[in-house]
Amino acid sequence: MSTIGNYLEQDHQSCDARYDKAEALVNQGDWDAAGVEFAIFRRQLEGHLAMEEQVMFPALEQAMGSANGPTAVMRSEHSHMRAILQDMHVAISQLEQDDFFDHADTLRMLMRQHNLKEEGILYPMADRLLEDAQAAAVLTAMAEMAKSSHHGAPAEHTQLEGVAS
Repeated sequence: MSTIGNYLEQDHQSCDARYDKAEALVNQGDWDAAGVEFAIFRRQLEGHLAMEEQVMFPALEQAMGSANGPTAVMRSEHSHMRAILQDMHVAISQLEQDDFFDHADTLRMLMRQHNLKEEGILYPMADRLLEDAQAAAVLTAMAEMAKSSHHGAPAEHTQLEGVAS
């Protein structure tokens, strides 16, 4: 069975790859393609954040007995990322390469630090604290969200081995 950590780390990698494409297109000055690619990245990242906030965090908070602590920090960082994404969208729409890359630098640093915390602390905590049935339910719910939102998650996210539907 896939773990919550493996599933979400794979989604991090997919988001990062999509982001790299958008950033390269901005760097090339291909604004139309950059706008399309950035919109896909943004939708995919929003889907990832939603999976965490609506499925994984509540299950983890229930297991921990508290909504304070690591999930509260992650939610705050998600809000910060969403604000930066909006600024980047505006920069693309205004064909402002310097503004885009100013925000991109901030986003890349924030995402790197954020992902390290999730992958090094939060996801292993979820895999450790959630019982097998709870973890399976979280994985199934996240896969269903990914499939229904078409947020660009890799196809393997909709086919989880060993997880009952």
